[in-house]
Amino acid sequence: MAAAAQAPSARGTFLPDTASTRQYIGAWAVLSVVQYFVAEAAVIGAWAGPERYSRRTGLISDLGAVNCGVFDGRNVCSPLHVLMNTSFVAQGLGMLLGALLLSSALLRIAARPGVRVAVSHTGEMPWLAAVATRILTGAAGAGTVIVGLVPEDLGSGWHYAGAVTYFIAGAFALLLLGILWLRQTPLGWFILAAGGVSTAALLTAGVTRLDVPEPGTVERLVGYPITIGLAAAGLVIAQRVRQERVVLKALRAARAEGSPA
Repeated sequence: MAAAAQAPSARGTFLPDTASTRQYIGAWAVLSVVQYFVAEAAVIGAWAGPERYSRRTGLISDLGAVNCGVFDGRNVCSPLHVLMNTSFVAQGLGMLLGALLLSSALLRIAARPGVRVAVSHTGEMPWLAAVATRILTGAAGAGTVIVGLVPEDLGSGWHYAGAVTYFIAGAFALLLLGILWLRQTPLGWFILAAGGVSTAALLTAGVTRLDVPEPGTVERLVGYPITIGLAAAGLVIAQRVRQERVVLKALRAARAEGSPA
């Protein structure tokens, strides 16, 4: 029974396109979220608050605050807030683009070439998980875009709503994708673990409302695994799609050489 589920018969199945430009761009879009860490480091380095910014106690959104002064009991002053907010928007757009371009069939098989999937997938859990992963990733991306467009000190509830959407949707997207990929790539366990850490930290943040000695640590235990896990997924897909593109290019070249003049 298990073997039949892993290797469906050719009848009623199809081979997902694992070498298209669309999939390649989608993979790199998801992988691009790692730019966040570079931007964050630069913004922290330029911090001009009365006290040195610490990732352990400082909230991520403080780095994007437009004005210098006291906000919600914290002294914030981020001269490079434009860079931070631009990074938030770019990160979100990368996730949105990946959710739109990466097909459910490709996610279903972790971009493994030559693996057939059923044409009819009504009620099939792997398909539902793949579709849900795309929806959640897109929602998380939209939330991050809102975070960047509406900084925390503009007095709008949209910033908080965007951050919560990113954290919740991102964590659950990783959990689903990790479970889906457990038997398809060694990184499946890593992605699942990232989702687990993010979810546990999210629950902690929800229960404590970040009223803890190190709120920055808790918040980053929610957000960092999402970024890292999604980047890992993008890397897996990008590598496998690239390998398949190289193979197809070589086959085309061989056929062209073998064809009569």
